[in-house]
Parts: sequence; C-alpha cells; structure tokens
Amino acid sequence: MQHNAFSTYNTAPAFDTSVQAGTSPAETHQVPGTRIRSAFMSLLVACTLALGGVALPTPAYGVTTEIDAEPDEYQQKIEQTSETYDKATARVAELEQQIADNEKKIAQIEADLPDQMERGADAWRALYLLQRESGGLIEFILNAENFNEFLISIEYLDRIQQQNASEIDQLKTMKSELDAAQTSLTDAKAQASQEQESAEAALKEAQALREEAQRKAQEDAARQAEQAAAATPEAKAQNQETNNTAPGEQEATPEPTPPQNESPSTPPAVVEPPTSDNADWSSDKATFVAQWSGRIDAYLAGSPLAGQGATFASAAWDYGVDPRWSPAISNTESTKGAYCFRPYNAWGWGNISWGSWEEAIDAHVRGLARGYGYTISVEAAKKYCPPNWEHWYNVTLAQMNMI
Repeated sequence: MQHNAFSTYNTAPAFDTSVQAGTSPAETHQVPGTRIRSAFMSLLVACTLALGGVALPTPAYGVTTEIDAEPDEYQQKIEQTSETYDKATARVAELEQQIADNEKKIAQIEADLPDQMERGADAWRALYLLQRESGGLIEFILNAENFNEFLISIEYLDRIQQQNASEIDQLKTMKSELDAAQTSLTDAKAQASQEQESAEAALKEAQALREEAQRKAQEDAARQAEQAAAATPEAKAQNQETNNTAPGEQEATPEPTPPQNESPSTPPAVVEPPTSDNADWSSDKATFVAQWSGRIDAYLAGSPLAGQGATFASAAWDYGVDPRWSPAISNTESTKGAYCFRPYNAWGWGNISWGSWEEAIDAHVRGLARGYGYTISVEAAKKYCPPNWEHWYNVTLAQMNMI
C-alpha cells in the first residue's frame, strides 16, 4: 500500500508519522525534504510545549487508491445531464447572440433603406432618360470634333450609366440582405426555443438526480456513523453491561469518573453523521454556483486556494456532490493548499501533479463523485484514509461544518 500524502490539519508541513498512523516505515511515502520538515516540526513541538504544552493534532495519511474509478450507471446519468445542460445552455447563448446580431443588422438596413430607395429611384429615372434620349446622345457623340473628344463622351455616358446601375444594385443587395437577416432571425428564434426546451429538460433531470443522490447519501452516512459509534469499545462495554443486568434490577448510576488522558493509540469515537449541506439542487447551475462560491471563498480566504470558490461550486454541480467536501479535504490534507506534496495537489490524491488549481479541483471533485460518493461517510473515510480513518473523518467533517 502506497501512502500518497500527509494530512496536516492546521499544522506545519507534513512529516513522517508512520508510528502514529499505524503504518510501517516501509509503507510510508517519503516526501523530499522530510528531514528538514522533521527538524522544523521538532522545533515547533518544543516551542509549543514551552508556550503551554498544547498538543498538535495527530496527522493522518490519505491513501487515495480509487482515483480513477469508473462512474456507475447512476453517476453516468448525473454527469450526462450536466453535459447536456451545459451544451444546451451554451447553444442557447450562441443563438441569442445570433438573434441580437440579426436584429441589429435588420435595424441598420431598415434605417438606411429609405435613402437608398430614393437614390435607386433617381437612378431608374436617369437611366430611363438616357434610354429615351438615346438618339440625341448618339448625335452628341458623333458630333465630337476629334477622336479624343469622342472617347471622353463615351466614357462620360458610361459612367453615368454605371453609377445609376450601381445605386440600383445596392438597393437590390440591401433588400436581399434584409430578407436573409429576417429569415435567419426567424430560424434562430425557433432553434433557440428548441434548445431552451432541451436545457430545461436536462435541468429537471439533473435536479431530480442530484436531490435523490443527496437524500440517499445523507441517509447512508447517518447509518454508517451510527454503526461506527456502536462499534467503539465504549459502546460495546456499555451494551454488555446493560445485557448483564438482571430483569427488574435497576442499574445503579455510576459515580462520575474523573477525566483521564486518552491513550494516543485509542481512536476517537465516530458518533456524528454529516450535517446536511442544504445544497439547493432545485436551482439552475448559475444560481447554484453563485450561492456557494461566496461561502467557499470565505472558507478559503488567505490560503493558496483563495478565490477558487466558483471553481469548486461549478465542479460540485457538474458531478453532483456536496460542495463542501473537496474544500474541506484540502484543509485536512494540505492546510488548504499550503503544503502540497505534488504541484496543485492539495488533497493527497494519488501521486498526481496538475498545472492549475482549476484543473486539479475538477479532477478531484470528479474522483470523489465516482469513487467515494456524494458526501463524506464512514465508508468513504475508510477508503480515503485507511490507517487513521476515524481522525480523518472527524477532522474533515468539522471543516465541512465551517463552510
């Protein structure tokens, strides 16, 4: 098993904690600069103890093995509705621009047409007069005193005719352009109406699928959290004590026990299911992104991921996941991108580097949707961070509740 990243819940850069995480050194992924970071952490721990003995949170490894999971049939439908909706809305926007351009062109032609019609009418009259007076014109040409004057007369009459013909042709062209623009406008409006219907149908299907995924995920996560809490040593002991009580015998209330330091090896009890994200999947994508981008930006303020709220929200819509999940994991694994073990990899995600936050966020949210589900759960935590999943679950859930 390969360890891919160090979780650093509000701590300094990652360091080797294979003992705390319950893994052997051979299994531990060695990050370049580990010795330097270990020395730094030793100094930090010493300073922390000197300032009051405050213990640092126990780091956990992210072992994200399912980074390229194939989407199941349900997830395929979610992603397909997003793609269909995006294409339809993009086409509607394109057609609306075409409609606006055609309307502008029609308005310009209609504004210029009266003047051109007047010039065209004058041209028709001039040509008519030229034709009617053709006999006199021929006499005028033939009466030229020399050949040069003859050529000048011919050229003069030809220019008059060409100018008038050009005005008439321009009028015809403008009328043809007007007819074509009006036809194109009518067609574009019809296509826009069809694409709008397609977009609305895709949106309704997307909304239904995401709402169902949200409901089912929250139910499953609550059930898994309850089962995990019941499986803790404390819960088992309490259940055994209850079962051993004789019928009719009321169990005495135990004396309160003074708090004791819990052993570092004892995992924290998982008792809290994820809170509802209250994501409004009944809205369209633009509204959804606008609602969530500000909340995520506020959470990421001051970090390397600052300003990426819209990117997270857009990816959450596209793949149908809890919009809080990926931002929260970025804190658990890298303090919101401050200590990435690979370029732009803020989530301990495989052994991958990306070229930008936008590319990385989209890939991580897609991977969560396909391999880990709609939102955080006990099963997802066990897959994401097997060596110390309880700590990973609680830390990540606490961060999600802050968004």
